[in-house]
Amino acid sequence: MSTITINHLTFAYPGQDDIFTDQSITLDTSWHLGLTGRNGRGKSTLLNLLRGQLTGTGSINVPVPVTYFPQPVRDTSRDAWMVIDDITTSETWMVERELTLLGVPSDTLYRPFDSLSGGEQTKLLLAVLFADNTSFPLIDEPTNHLDHASREQVATYLNGKRQGYIVVAHDRDFLNAVTDHTLAIEKQGITLMQGNFATYTQTKDAQDQREQAEQSQLRKDIGRLQATARAKRDWSGNREADKHGNRHVKGSTQGDGTIADKGFITARAARTMKKAKHLEHRMDDEIAAKEKLLQNVEYIEPLHMLYTPDHHDVLITVRNLSLSYGDQPLFAPVSFTVKRGEQVAVVGPNGAGKTSLIRALQGNFAGHVDGEITVVQSAQASHVRQLFPDNRGLLGDFAEQRGVDYQELLRNLKQLGVERSVFAVPIEQMSAGQQKKVELAASLATPTGLYVWDEPLNYLDVFNQDQLIDVINSVQPTMLLTEHDQHFIDAVATKVITLQPA
Repeated sequence: MSTITINHLTFAYPGQDDIFTDQSITLDTSWHLGLTGRNGRGKSTLLNLLRGQLTGTGSINVPVPVTYFPQPVRDTSRDAWMVIDDITTSETWMVERELTLLGVPSDTLYRPFDSLSGGEQTKLLLAVLFADNTSFPLIDEPTNHLDHASREQVATYLNGKRQGYIVVAHDRDFLNAVTDHTLAIEKQGITLMQGNFATYTQTKDAQDQREQAEQSQLRKDIGRLQATARAKRDWSGNREADKHGNRHVKGSTQGDGTIADKGFITARAARTMKKAKHLEHRMDDEIAAKEKLLQNVEYIEPLHMLYTPDHHDVLITVRNLSLSYGDQPLFAPVSFTVKRGEQVAVVGPNGAGKTSLIRALQGNFAGHVDGEITVVQSAQASHVRQLFPDNRGLLGDFAEQRGVDYQELLRNLKQLGVERSVFAVPIEQMSAGQQKKVELAASLATPTGLYVWDEPLNYLDVFNQDQLIDVINSVQPTMLLTEHDQHFIDAVATKVITLQPA
């Protein structure tokens, strides 16, 4: 057991604001540590600082060697064992041992790396990572290409490791299963606590609610103080006017009808004005103190979905559908409907044919189609795809090409957490997460009666996921989607279609 120490760390990319400012923290290398925070807060940056790929001011002491997932693969056309030989010094038998624990057949090593599914590639690289049990693994987004069963399998694998690690993931169920400590990058700094992601969110929600309640009470106090201060100022001003004979105020005369002593009025007015000023300063101090408490409260803006319900009751009908390449069907025949206002989830393991089914609905499946697919002609679907290499150029031109309102596109991008500075960057130069948000924001900004989304959560943080859950549950659009995140499926789906092996 050893400790990683970070002292007074400050880091910023050239020409940008600080990502970290004077942060100090100590981490135990035996922890199963979950690293969480909104996209763009610096999770991958922190991992790169720990592995020495970036340098800031202050000091970082990592007393053990670190390894990183995903490892770069130079030539994906080579057999998997050759790829392994390039990225690790561990013996092949050690990697095979880890593959067995992950449920991957050892003959996978002798297939071309690029012929493996995304899930198989992920498991292979994780096996390489943990074959070296002398290092401290940094695991960045292992769940992106894993189906639900594989996520549970990898979670069981990681949870059984005596070896410590840091893992970044946006699947809350996965984080809850594989972590015992949480490091959260918040708006104003880094928070470390014992417990998994659920423990962190419960604690943070309670803290946010308490601070917001205090702020609400403060606003009431401020209103009362402001009213008192105004009354005192008005009284003082009126007394000053009496002194100079500018006005006559009822009740300001002595019993014999003469004006009350002007010196007394002036003195009292001065004392009242001083008290009013003191109240103002006290009020300002209270405001400043309380606003500091709210600096870590996350304000999640709602998304806007331009759903226009179709007049048809049933928009999609699928009867006895099977898809195949050659003589090999992808799944057993399936039948279902998508009715107006339903959110239908199509689930199944990687390779089951979920994306192929969506392509068949679009009329562009390259294999053989058996059965019947009917999509009403009026239902021009708005799509979110897994891959979108055709999204290129500046956002204004992209909006025109997709036929969406430019301001509506920008609005949703902003709500999804994309910085305004990114709006001027060509889409192909954005990060993978930002590109995914462009695809998603364009779909939300498309007036349509049918949404077809293929794994919309890839690269999205839990705050973005909650935004999607909220807008879907609020709008209740007609939707067909695929997704591996069980929490999301449970939250939004009104009907689930499971693809079974043929």
